[in-house]
Amino acid sequence: MNGREAFLQARDFLVQHRDDYEGARRDFRWPVLDTFNWALDYFDAYAAGNDRPALWIVEENGTETKVSFQELSRRSNQVANTLRAMGVKRGDGLLIMLDNVLPLWEVMLACIKLGAVMVPSTLLLSQADLQDRIERGGIRHLVVDSAQTAKFDGLDASLTRICVGAAVSGWHDVSELYAGSTVFTPDAPTRAADSMLLYFTSGTTAKPKLVVHTHQSYPVGHLSTMYWVGLREGDVHYNISSPGWAKHAWSSFFAPWNAGACIFVYRAARFSASATLKTIVDKGVTTLCAPPTVWRLFIQEDLAAYQVKLRALVGAGEPLNPEVISQVERAWGLTIRDGYGQTETTAIVGNSPGQAVKSGSMGRPLPGFEVALLDSEGKEAEEGEIAVKLNPRPTSLMAGYKDDPEKMRKAEAEGWYRTGDVATRDEDGYLCFVGRADDVFKSSDYRISPFELESFLIEHESVAEAAVVPSPDPLKLSVPKAYIILRAGYEPDRATALALFRFIRERISPYKRIRIIEFGDLPKTISGKIRRVELRKRAADPTPSALEFREEQFPELK
Repeated sequence: MNGREAFLQARDFLVQHRDDYEGARRDFRWPVLDTFNWALDYFDAYAAGNDRPALWIVEENGTETKVSFQELSRRSNQVANTLRAMGVKRGDGLLIMLDNVLPLWEVMLACIKLGAVMVPSTLLLSQADLQDRIERGGIRHLVVDSAQTAKFDGLDASLTRICVGAAVSGWHDVSELYAGSTVFTPDAPTRAADSMLLYFTSGTTAKPKLVVHTHQSYPVGHLSTMYWVGLREGDVHYNISSPGWAKHAWSSFFAPWNAGACIFVYRAARFSASATLKTIVDKGVTTLCAPPTVWRLFIQEDLAAYQVKLRALVGAGEPLNPEVISQVERAWGLTIRDGYGQTETTAIVGNSPGQAVKSGSMGRPLPGFEVALLDSEGKEAEEGEIAVKLNPRPTSLMAGYKDDPEKMRKAEAEGWYRTGDVATRDEDGYLCFVGRADDVFKSSDYRISPFELESFLIEHESVAEAAVVPSPDPLKLSVPKAYIILRAGYEPDRATALALFRFIRERISPYKRIRIIEFGDLPKTISGKIRRVELRKRAADPTPSALEFREEQFPELK
């Protein structure tokens, strides 16, 4: 059995067992591959003579771009041939810094076909970020949005430079990439274990790690993501995600095309919940994946007024709060199915289609993974660090950290891949996210889960977003402090703080009550994750903010 046949056998098994979780968990096996090039062996073969839409981009002004599988196959062949003529070789690092435009998908397919190592990068990166990526990522070539090219001024002059958009002096125009032949012949077979892409993780506490994925770990590994989302051939799948982050590769590239679904994109200068929801209705989107930030904006709209054609909803990026899930369920009669994974992996845990969903749970281990919770001594427990068994090693796990083998050795100690995230497990095997191992803290010797308290806070009508961190306390070591972004119409004043403290006292046990509230913005990474390390530093500052309120300042609470 060749690589393509082994891949298809695994894919077809998961499709056939879409609603049979127990059967899929019991009998699924990752394909064993020697040589495999997903773009050549799977995508091109699937695309041959296939005129169904593979990619559908809708602009804010109403214009559309719709490209079939066959067209994408041919166009990516042209790009691959031209890139090769420009000097792009197998193993070369190629940085891609584009918005959700057609060349993004064509260049990614071309890189895979060539055996080049792509480095997807967000438009938000600074010149210093890019310098770091070029040096640590071994970058030799650039494909960049024209509006971002000035960030590369003064950087390595030997880099091949290709721009997408307006013409830029000293850069090749993207139109040159389509001069090549529509037939592509690889220079050699692709080893399944060869490097295919590098991701710089968004790290909320440290310098980004450089994650290496191979020609099997992400393309094949995202069969688990396909299974979790429940994607079907012919679906119109909308993943609200920006290029440059792993979630974009998850659900705007590999998982949908593994299923034969159409990837849908809505492009707008600024995100508008109402405009996005209207587009979802008008274009007949059938499956939707969005991060918690977007779901929180959606529920501020009259969701019931939007007659969606959706059949499946999932949330990813960070855990979803139960209140958000219940509001969407009341409006649409659909349950947002949460899931869990990392840049270093594909989907590991999830609420898969057809299975009971428990409030607050991110689901159960997906097919292909044996997951345990390990305590501080490395023993299995009902609460502990999420760990993936390495015997057998799941195909979807990264090859390693490119510039930090010692970190990888620690992550894989004693036969487990340790995620650094903490969860609890109930009697039915469902996992509930507690937080990053370094986010969970103690107050008077009680373990406090920031996520639990944040989920509770956003149930209050005034709270749009919240983050909880420890604030030093001379008696209790630390007490929970909440940083809160208010919804429109609410003032960051004493009256709002009092209402929140009353809400907290009525519903939260004394040992884990939030004792300090501060209103204002939340510092975030460029990927949108809250920078808790910065908040912890702020909470440790003895000088109070003018927008800080302490429980003891409210005698009426006693």
